[in-house]
This record gives sequence, C-alpha cells and structure tokens, in this order.
Amino acid sequence: MKNMKLRLFIILTFLLFGKLVLGQEQQPNVLWVLTDDHRYDAIRSFNKMLTNNEMSNLGYVESPNIDRLTKMGTTFLNTYSQAQGCAPSRASIHYGRYPFRSGVYEFEYHNNNTENSYPHLPQQMEKLGYQTVHIGKLGVRLRTIKNGKAVDPKMYQTDISAKILANEGLAEWGKISLLKEINGQKLVKPFRNIKYLKTEDGKYHFFNKELEKKNPQFAGMAKNIYEKLDLLRKHTPKKPETEFSDGILGGVSPRPAGKTRDGYYNSSFKDYLFNENKEFNLGNATFKGVDPSKPLFCHIGYDFPHTPVLPPKEYRERFKKHKYKIPEMTKEEWAKMPAQLKKQVNNAYSNDFTKEQKQKMIQDYYAFCAYGDALVGEAIDTFIKYSNNKKQPWLVVYVNGDHGWKLNEHGAYSKFTPWDIDAHNPIVVVSSDKKAFSEGKVVKDYTEFVDIAPTILSAAGADINTEQFNYLDGINLANVATGKAPKRDYVIGESHAVTGPRAFIRTKEYVFSMQTRPSKKRGENMNWALTASYKDLDPAFYDMTVDPNETNNLAFNKSYQKIALKMKEKLINIVLGDNRAEVNWGKGTKAIGTKVYKSNFAPGAHDYKLKVKK
Repeated sequence: MKNMKLRLFIILTFLLFGKLVLGQEQQPNVLWVLTDDHRYDAIRSFNKMLTNNEMSNLGYVESPNIDRLTKMGTTFLNTYSQAQGCAPSRASIHYGRYPFRSGVYEFEYHNNNTENSYPHLPQQMEKLGYQTVHIGKLGVRLRTIKNGKAVDPKMYQTDISAKILANEGLAEWGKISLLKEINGQKLVKPFRNIKYLKTEDGKYHFFNKELEKKNPQFAGMAKNIYEKLDLLRKHTPKKPETEFSDGILGGVSPRPAGKTRDGYYNSSFKDYLFNENKEFNLGNATFKGVDPSKPLFCHIGYDFPHTPVLPPKEYRERFKKHKYKIPEMTKEEWAKMPAQLKKQVNNAYSNDFTKEQKQKMIQDYYAFCAYGDALVGEAIDTFIKYSNNKKQPWLVVYVNGDHGWKLNEHGAYSKFTPWDIDAHNPIVVVSSDKKAFSEGKVVKDYTEFVDIAPTILSAAGADINTEQFNYLDGINLANVATGKAPKRDYVIGESHAVTGPRAFIRTKEYVFSMQTRPSKKRGENMNWALTASYKDLDPAFYDMTVDPNETNNLAFNKSYQKIALKMKEKLINIVLGDNRAEVNWGKGTKAIGTKVYKSNFAPGAHDYKLKVKK
C-alpha cells in the first residue's frame, strides 16, 4: 500500500512539474544591434514614414536590409537618445536610466560601487539564465572598485571587443596599445595607443607627427596614405587640415567590403555561433563558442558610420555619382544661436569647407551607411537562422545610432547637441512572436533610449514591475506598441560633453534646451538654474511647426515667452529636481569616487504630461 501511494505521489509530482515547465514560455534569444553616429535620414523606410519621400532631404540613400526589418517588425519612429555623445548615450541604454538619474553625463569613467548603482542590462540578463556576449564597440566606461582601484568589471561574459580586434590587426583602422617597431625597424621610443590605417597587403600606416620627426626613415608615411585613400580629415578655421589631422570625414576604405573592422564583427559573430561549445581563434585571441542549451543575449556595436568615414571602394564609387543638397548655416541662425551650441559648432565647424569638401563628406557618409546596412542585414539573418535551426524563439532590437550626426546642418559636422538631427534615432523591434511586435507596424508615440533595457528584460521573462526593477526609468516597448503604456507628451535628455551641461525637453511642436549647471563640478551649485536669470540659462527654443530644421531660435521672442517659460520650468523640475544624482567619480580611469549628491525638490515632476499652447 505504501509503495502504491509512493508511486502515485511520484506520478502526480511528475505530471504537475511537467505541466508547469510546459506552461512556461521559452526565453527568446536576443540580438541587440546598435550603430554609431547614424542619422535617421540614411534609412529610406524612416524617411517614407516621416516625410512620405524615401530619399533624404539631402539626396540619395539606400538601406534595403533595414527597410526589410521595418516590414518584419514594429518601428518606433519617434525615439530619442538621452545624451548626444557615444559614452553617455550607451550608458543610458545599458543602465535603463536617464543621465540625471545615473550620474553619467559625458565621457567620464564611473564605477558601480555607489548607493546609486544598480545592475546593468547584461548583468540582469545573466541572472535570468542568459549567456551574454558583446562584439564590437561598447563605449560604456564602467569600472568596479577592487582593493582601492578601479578595474574593468567585464560587463559581458564573452567580449569580442573592438580593441582586441584592432590589436590583432583584424581591422583597417584602430589603435595599437604599444608600438615598438615598424616593419622590423625599432623606433627611437615606443608609442602607446597610436592610431593606424591598415591596407589590404597587411601594411600598417601610422599618422603621427612625432613618430615621423623622431624616426625620419618613416617621414612621408602619413602623407602617402592621406593621398592614396583620398582622405578628408577633420579641420576648422583655427585648425587647418594636414595629413596628421585627427578624424576622417571622408575617403575610401583601405580594405575591401567584409574585411573592414565592422566586417570582422560579423565574421566574429558567425565564428561564435558556428563553434558550439568549442574554442575558436581571432588572431592570437581565443574565445569559446555559443552554448545552445542556454538562451543567448548578444550585443553587436558597429562603428559605422562614425569617423573614420571610409566606405569600401564599390560603395564609394556608386555614391560619387549622386549630387547632394548641401545644408548651409546663415548669419541669422548664427546670431541667435546659444553660446553653448556655438561652442560645439566652432569645435566642428564645416560651414567654410569648400563645396567639393562638403559634397565629398555627404557622399561618403551615406555610402558608408549603405555598406553598414548590408552588414546589419547579414548579422540579423545569421542570428535568425541560428535560432530557427535550434527551434528557439528570438527577438531583434535594432537601434539606428547611439545618436545622430550633422552634415553641415547648423554649420558643423559631429553631434553633441539637442537638435533633432543629433537626437532622433528610431528603433525597430522584430520578434518570432508576432503578437508582441506586429509586422509592418509603425508607432509614432514618443519613445526613448531608456526603454530598451525594460523591453529586453521583459522579453527575457523579467517582471519589471517588481521592486528590484524600480530603478529603471523606461517603458517596455511592447506596451507602447499595444497602447498599454502611458503616452508621453515629451522626451528629455541631458549631456555635458563638448557643450557643457545642457538639457532639453521636446514635444511634437516645440523643443526647449538650456544650460543646467554653472560648471561640470559635481555636487556644487546643483540648484543654480532655479535662481539664474533666463539669459544666463542660455536658452534655445524652436517651433518645429514652422521651423522643422530648428534654425530660428525664438527663446527671446515675446510671442513664445509663455510656452518657453513653461517648458523651462518643467525641464528644471525634472532634470534638477526629480531624484537627480551627481557623483565626483575621480580623475580619468581612476574612478573611485562614490559619494552621491542628490537633488529632489520636485519629486514626481517627470509624469510624461505637458500641455503647451501658443
């Protein structure tokens, strides 16, 4: 009788357990793709959604693979980045937090040892049972304090980083951590973190003035590659272009398509997926391939179309056939431009470039975007094929740039401003579960980069409504798509890079931005903006209904004062008064500061509500 009862208990337990397991949804493999400095107008489908014209206002673009993605999934068209610089933008995505909440405002190294520190996205995915892998550019300057020192916390379990590929010579450009000799010839002294271009024949070409001066046998190396690749280097009226100028705005890639830095990200991804539970080599570096028994979370961070802008030859030749409309900054725009934004424009001034230089800059940028589109398509197809072969569900989150890029809009190249061309970055989410993210759907409600982490975590099985996820500032995009999320009247952001401390608030009709702090000194004068004069706030206000390109600053126009002041008050209450955090992290990589300075004079101000009428 006892044996019968025991058998019955075992059978019932097995059936109950089996029912529970079968009732659980299988966790999807997740691929998060992020490009860099990527304008939304480089994508035909985004242009069609926004303007009803496939081409950019500047001219010809092509993006067949990303266009295909928009048909496969849901496009969140009006997504905005929280900070228009690589490092703070990528930090906001990884942490799911606004800069004014995380305390990461620019390119500072920071640590995860403060009372205001919370788990980052790959850390949470690992807790959910995922294997985590990163390939390419990361751009998050996180450290953890061990034995009084700030060290790399290894955010992903497997990290096939851009730095590793560059050091292994698997890229057409990059930095060598320590250079002692060239072609077997010893240098007078070693050079650290020296930049190079590498041609198809395997030769390195360095462009360092001091190197050539101290090692005259290499004189002319920089000039030779400058001419061979038809380079257009960054320059301003105060810093004329030379073969040694930093940053490349145009030119032809020294390597063929597929053998570039971004191309190697794709081949590394394939190596990772094709070598299941086996080791594989990239140069002298060894990695272990995917474990198909675990769900996969992979983040690919492409460098394109960030400088150096070097499209492969066939792409460059094709785009040279097209002539582009060149944006120009007028004297009237410059006269009304706020001082902080003038600072950024002066730092990357291109209004005085020749017409040929501007044309070349635009042609090569869009050509590079077209090449990148092909790589994005290849990586996503590889991922979906892997998941389908394993009969595993999957999710793709494609983010079109960590921020945008100017092509002489407002008289400059580069980013770092709240202008739409720098801050507007659509997202496409594609899933094997079409109920979650419908095919061909376009969501025009406002969304933000802080929504990415909650979206991925929710898809992975996390209940983001529980207390452990209260630190997240964003919304699950699946709820936005289905209308279950609150509608935002505005989006916000703040960045301190290049311009100095500046925040913005944007509605569908208007955008207002202002200086938030008197300096970058963390924890000092945090409430300065509350008593500063309107003029000292260096305000910018644009009416997009009549000025979509944001060239006519109306901050001091009496007809708009009521709206501008209301937006100013809302912005101050949110970014300075609703749980603001600042940390003096420390100098450079020695990020061992942990004291958190808080400001919370307007808790709950960030409620997504703002009604303004002229």
